Amino acid sequence: MNKAELRAALVARLERELAAAEAAQRATVAGATHEEAKPENDKDTRALEQSYLARGQAQRVEELRTAIAETRVMPLRAFDDESPIALSALVTIQDERGEQRVFLALHGGGEDLDDGVRVVTTRSPLGRALLGKSAGDEVELASGGKKRELAIVAVE
Repeated sequence: MNKAELRAALVARLERELAAAEAAQRATVAGATHEEAKPENDKDTRALEQSYLARGQAQRVEELRTAIAETRVMPLRAFDDESPIALSALVTIQDERGEQRVFLALHGGGEDLDDGVRVVTTRSPLGRALLGKSAGDEVELASGGKKRELAIVAVE
């Protein structure tokens, strides 16, 4: 799978997440404004709580719209083994568990795309550790109180 296909797959995943978030937000707004949600007394805060939830969901919807737009226009650079790792790099890493391929992007961290490629954001601990490194380098990643050594096998 080439990088354009990986980016398209990531956009598709983000769009599915957006559709679900929009549906949840619409349902919450409907619940907050429904006639039965009107307070029965001064201690009844159901409608207020739902409006807070709807506001948070609306913010998440906007974040996803931004993520989709930024991912669609993310430049796809060509890398070789001497290139320093940056945004849009497809990196093969190896540790004691074996090899793994990761795609560096701004959004969608943790998503598993086709061909066993996992999205890693440039803000994540792994993404930050990889930035600027090249094939043949080793990085140490501290996670959950444990240190993990990773070898960078290839950069595409």
